[in-house]
Amino acid sequence: MRFTPRHAAALCTAWLMVLPACREAQSVKYSGPYGDLVAKYVPQVEKATGLTFKSPPKVERRSTDEVRTFLEKEFNENLPTLELEGASRAYKLLGLLPDTLDLRRYMLKLLGEQVIGYYDPATKVLYVVSDTSAGRAALVEVTIAHELVHALQDQYIPLDSIQKQRDDNDRQTAAQSVMEGQATYEQMSSMLGGDMAVRMPGGWDRVREMIRENQTAMPVFASAPMLLQETLLFPYLSGAEYIRRYKQAKTGRTPWQPLPASTEQVMHYEKYVAGERPLKVELPPLLTGTAVYENDLGEFETRLFLFQALQDLGTSARSAEGWGGDRYVVANLPGGAGISWVTVWDTPIDAGEFREAAQRAAQRRLGVAGTGADTKRFEAKGRVIEISTATVQGKAAIIWTDVPAGSGTRLIDAAKVRLTEK
Repeated sequence: MRFTPRHAAALCTAWLMVLPACREAQSVKYSGPYGDLVAKYVPQVEKATGLTFKSPPKVERRSTDEVRTFLEKEFNENLPTLELEGASRAYKLLGLLPDTLDLRRYMLKLLGEQVIGYYDPATKVLYVVSDTSAGRAALVEVTIAHELVHALQDQYIPLDSIQKQRDDNDRQTAAQSVMEGQATYEQMSSMLGGDMAVRMPGGWDRVREMIRENQTAMPVFASAPMLLQETLLFPYLSGAEYIRRYKQAKTGRTPWQPLPASTEQVMHYEKYVAGERPLKVELPPLLTGTAVYENDLGEFETRLFLFQALQDLGTSARSAEGWGGDRYVVANLPGGAGISWVTVWDTPIDAGEFREAAQRAAQRRLGVAGTGADTKRFEAKGRVIEISTATVQGKAAIIWTDVPAGSGTRLIDAAKVRLTEK
């Protein structure tokens, strides 16, 4: 889930201070704060993206406290309490977050760890922290170069609307990946004075390594659960890789024409090109209990779900491929919270591979499985997990249900699940 506002780009750009900056002549003068840096990077960003600013970008200074207050306000608006609580409960039930984690408090602490600047689509202003320490001041140039790309994007596509999408976590993450991926890729290209994958020693693989290595300099991030680390990095790493492949294809279009509809299309560019659309899974009303939250994971977070349990990247990646769509519902049951998660797959073979990996994940959590041809049941520690197979409109489906011991495991009627193309 996209837990943080888009503006917190500094979280994933600190490492760029080690890159050699390109020193090109300034052709336009800009008044106001950081006018020299704006003048330096505007033409480079325009050249890299192939777009021009329709109006000059505005830059203003803000104190650290003002920026932090704004980011907290954005966090609260973009993730209302009930939505965040529902998502937090879902990820805890899926084993992706510790049961004791106060997600809101942790995320606000994480946001405050690296506050350098941000572009605000509502005011059309790029804000930069004015009272940076000597070490953080070195990041201002990086931040301005990155956020100028967002300011340019916003003159061609409504960033605010993209940021405030609801009810489709996977699609929202995919869209954010294009926006952040383009900003990251073009920022690096601008600072290196050309295609960074060519000019950077070690190429793109080294860039990815540097991004990950430098996160250890941020203690809150370094100690975060795997889900939070990976979902924060995904838009920058996989998004930039998506942009790299998009630019190599020389489509002549901007990378949001159209936006990818899923993280599957971001990770597998060939599926985006082929127009392979994900399926929207529509769940029927619960057979028991009260629904409190619904959303989806997508291929990327399905992979994280498997990796969290199995700690095997190869198996997790292979078993998540072939994902066609998914939807989960969190329910209040008499004995506590439960979840039912329906995944649909491109082929029965893909479904079978995921089912096998999911059964191993359940066994790691709860122990030995019971017998059953179509359903595997795992019970221990006051919980019951059932993994069953189904066919939904001709598609192979796997249903993962996790409920308190003593609760019924049939939360939804698989025959009433409906699929449509996103």
